[in-house]
Amino acid sequence: MIVYRYLAECIFFGFIALIFFGGLLTVRARLLMHAVLGLAVAFIGVAGLFFHLGSPFMAMMQVLIYVGAVCVMLVFGVMVGQAPTRTGQPRLTGHNRQLAAGSCGLGFVLLTATLVRTRWAAAAERVGDFSMQHLGESFLHRFVLAFELISVILLIAILGAIIIARSPEEKTPS
Repeated sequence: MIVYRYLAECIFFGFIALIFFGGLLTVRARLLMHAVLGLAVAFIGVAGLFFHLGSPFMAMMQVLIYVGAVCVMLVFGVMVGQAPTRTGQPRLTGHNRQLAAGSCGLGFVLLTATLVRTRWAAAAERVGDFSMQHLGESFLHRFVLAFELISVILLIAILGAIIIARSPEEKTPS
């Protein structure tokens, strides 16, 4: 029993390491194709976490939607677009570095405050069942706004990545 617990913890932290490595590769990649591959690795790690935590439906949706659709779409966009003539240069200098540190600090404070103020025992009692009927009704009625907002944020992130990836020579005056 103890061996199983340690094995489960090792698997959990393995998925966390996979997400961290994929995110780091995504952020630090000089080529856009490497960033997309890092994003796919991070998404597969998230799917592994979902599966490990007892939600195979969410794990399969993660693989199907994010790894299968979003990453393939980004790879297709990279392949169809013009070939890059040079690698990306880091843009975190001076004022940008201060803004990034401030944003990260604010995000950390907000997440920490949320984690500290949440009553986890009460939240576990309110979860309900995980039947397909209950999940479908919850997704279509209770959580529809959250999923729509997540899709809009993902669209904004993709558009931001495209804008950042474009070099100054490719920009045309409107």
